[in-house]
Formats: sequence, C-alpha cells, structure tokens
Amino acid sequence: MTAAPAFEDIRVEACTCPGCRLRNVPDAACRTAHGRRIAAVATLTGATLLGGAGASFAASSATALAPSASSASAAGLKASATAASGNENPQGQPGPLGGRPSLSRMATHDMSLTRQQILARAQTWVDARVPYVWNGYWSDGYRQDCSGFISMAWGLSANHWTGDIHNWGVRISKDALQPGDMLLYHNPANPQKGSHVVLFAGWTDSSHTRYVVMESAGGMGAVKRTIPYAYTSNSAKYVPYRYKNVTTSGGESGNGGQPGGGGSSSTAFPGASAFGPGANNAHVTKLGQMLVKRGGGSFYSQGPGPKWSESDRKATQAFQKAQGWSGADADGIPGKATWSYLVEGKGKSIGGATGGGGGATGGSGGSASAFPGTKYFRPGVNNDYVTQLGKQLVKKGFGKHYSQGPGPKWSESDRRNVEAFQRAQGWSGADADGYPGPETWKRLFR
Repeated sequence: MTAAPAFEDIRVEACTCPGCRLRNVPDAACRTAHGRRIAAVATLTGATLLGGAGASFAASSATALAPSASSASAAGLKASATAASGNENPQGQPGPLGGRPSLSRMATHDMSLTRQQILARAQTWVDARVPYVWNGYWSDGYRQDCSGFISMAWGLSANHWTGDIHNWGVRISKDALQPGDMLLYHNPANPQKGSHVVLFAGWTDSSHTRYVVMESAGGMGAVKRTIPYAYTSNSAKYVPYRYKNVTTSGGESGNGGQPGGGGSSSTAFPGASAFGPGANNAHVTKLGQMLVKRGGGSFYSQGPGPKWSESDRKATQAFQKAQGWSGADADGIPGKATWSYLVEGKGKSIGGATGGGGGATGGSGGSASAFPGTKYFRPGVNNDYVTQLGKQLVKKGFGKHYSQGPGPKWSESDRRNVEAFQRAQGWSGADADGYPGPETWKRLFR
C-alpha cells in the first residue's frame, strides 16, 4: 500500500477566506510596494505554519516576490504610498465578479433598475457595514471599493473602476441630479490619487448645497451621510452621471440623456422608514404632492419637498382622519393603507370630498373651463368666475382664508388662498402673487 503523502497541494484561488485571499494575491497587486508587502506577509505567514524547511523556502519566496525599488514604476510607488496613508481610496482594476458570489445575488447581465431599486441595493451594503477592501470581494461578487460599490448599486455584470464606469452612464447637469445618479471624479494622471465615485441619494436643502451621499470610502467602508456638494475634496472635479438603464416602474427608459429625465414613478409603498423625522427622499415629495391633490395644500406654506416636515405629518394625519381613522391609524405617518388610498384615489379627501382620480392625476371633480383672463381677478371686480375660483380653491383644500363665502366679489381672502395654492406648486415671486393666470387655473381644475 502506498503511504499517504504528508502534505497535499490544495488550490486556493477560489477560496475567499482572509488567509487564502492574502496568499492568492492578484498579479496586479504585486506591482506596487503595498501589494508586495501583502504577498510577503502572506507567504511568511504560511512559512510560520509549515515550520522547519518550509519556513526557509517561504522566506526565500518572499524575497523573490519583492523586485528592487528601481524596477517599480514611479506611479506604482506613489500609489502604494497613497494606499498606505489611508487618506485616499485605492481601487482595483475592472474585471469580472470575484470571490464566490451567491448564485441568487450574482448579476449575469447589466440590470434595468428603478431609482428605488438602486438605492435599496446600495442600502444593503450600508446596513451590512461592508468594509473598504480594494482587492477584496463581497458575497455578491462586487469589489469592496468605491467603483465596486457603484457597479453593485447599478446592477452591472462586472466590476468597473473610475476610469471606465462613465461608459455605463449619461452625463447630466447638477440641476438634473436625482437619487440613484452618480458623481464621478477620475484622475487620469494618477488614478489612485483622489479618484472617487459616489451615489447621489437626494438634496437636503432647497439651495442644493448639501446632499445625502451613499459610498464606499477608505477608512469608513459603505456609509450613508450628508456632505457638501460635490464632495469633501476635489469638489469642482466631480461630474454627475445617470445610469443608462434606469427605468420607471413601467419598464420604460427613465433617462433619455435629458436633464430631469429618469426618476421612478413606482406606486408601490416604499415602507414606513421612508417617512418621519429625519427622512429626506423622493417618496416624501410624492406623498406631499398626492396630499395637496387630495385637499392638503393648506398645510404647506412652501413645498412639498423631499425633507420630512411637520406640514407633511399634519397633512397626512388630516387625510387619515378624513377616512374615519383614529389613534395609531391617524398618527400622521403614512402606512400601506394610507399610501394605497392616496395612490389609487380611494376614500375621502381632506375636507370631506370623495377621492376620485388617483394620486397620479388627483381628480378634483372640477369642470375645467378655459381660463377667462386676468381682468376677472382684480380688486373691485365682481363676477361668477371669482365664485368658481373660490369654490375650487376650497375643494382643493386652500380655503382657510375665507371667513365667509366664497362669493363673486374679489377679496383679499381670494388672493391669499390663490397664493397658498401657487406656493404649494413650488412657485415663488411673481409666480405666487395671488392672482391666477392660465397655469394656476389649469392646475386648479385638472
């Protein structure tokens, strides 16, 4: 009988445990001093485990793995110094999904995703606190660096880097940014020096100076935080892009390369966590818009917008109470039933009118006649159009300034109610002066 060998060679290329990852260092990693240190330490670690003659062999192998400094490129040395400092975001090169990804999570083609799905994918890494490891791979096969994070969020079929990921996007303007878009800075002269890419998750202020970012960054890993636009360093060099395959809920393309294009119109309930104090997202805006169409406009002095406010809570509560709900069912935080009623136009509107029309159109029940002209809405005028305007304002939830009426004689109450309606559309200045024009009339009666 042949004696069993004392040692058996085992291939470790496919193993994703930390030890095997270090021992199986990619060739590209060995081109920098940082990579050579990893290889040397991994090999020496193996030598310690083997002991005796094995240690001598491993030590000599480690020496062989480390070429002289003169043979390393200047760029490689600079990159290694950057990586060692921890102040930058060293990244891997483009390539296939790595590690040992779960088949159920592995992308086999570039996905078509809604904005909500992009943010949800990104949130999985944030929730898991995936660490930043530029040559490591998470369980879904994506590289654990900034560009791997975006490749994952966008559902790409391979790992990309800051030097090529723009090819999967359409360049847009700052004003066109929407949640799920990316902000990219690539430094072609030295990609390891400052290059970075992040996911835009929504503005936090109306002046668009700060936003919620989702990213994978050195020293932090996968995080979600609020920062100044466009980034904390090299801010002027970041360029916004929109994923080419972003879709609406109906499956149609959501970008078209046009400013303001894209955006998910999904009517599915996003979950209670999307609302309440501290929430800042597109779902809050959509909620507010639906509430305005169902008679909640009087609760908003401005907006609605993406940042949750007391106005959102009061308007939601008023709608819930209009359905006859009370207690926890009318706490001002939308649940699945509240969202369904708003989206589908069910139940009663604020003020008692029957819903009708659904959240997409807000069917007010008003009969839209042609705009009669501005001359009918001025101090001193008295006509049926003023009465018609006032009644429609009340029906839409903008009648709080009427102590009586409305009636045919134009009054300051009419003007103030019209102004409140105009501001609820997000208008200001001359567009919210309290005097109806063709667009105000159209929106009131649609």
